Amino acid sequence: MAPEDLKFAKTHEWVAENDGVATVGISDFAVKLLTDIVFIDLPTVGTNASAGETIGEIESVKAVSDLYAPVSGEIVAVNDDLLNDLSKLSDSPYKDGWICRIRTEGDSSGSELMDAAAYQKHCESESH
Repeated sequence: MAPEDLKFAKTHEWVAENDGVATVGISDFAVKLLTDIVFIDLPTVGTNASAGETIGEIESVKAVSDLYAPVSGEIVAVNDDLLNDLSKLSDSPYKDGWICRIRTEGDSSGSELMDAAAYQKHCESESH
């Protein structure tokens, strides 16, 4: 997936929606901010998440950060491969580094989500 085709949350999660299922990950910008990622606490399949709600944690040598649901719905899959290979987050954040899939509820497309250009501006403002 190309970043230009994704939507982004201010909290640095990305979303690719396809037939009512949103694939969620964290942006390359977030991965670079965290640097050496050492642990991820994935969400639980079958649980319901609300947009903006904490669904897991990611830990680096620098900090522990919450993972937020960018859309509302039921978590239907998690990327268990990350538990054995966290490098997927930095090597391929928009493809192999996805974190979970959420079956969205009705109009849960996340009106707060930004396109790639708006997200880039948001990141630039955070860098200063």
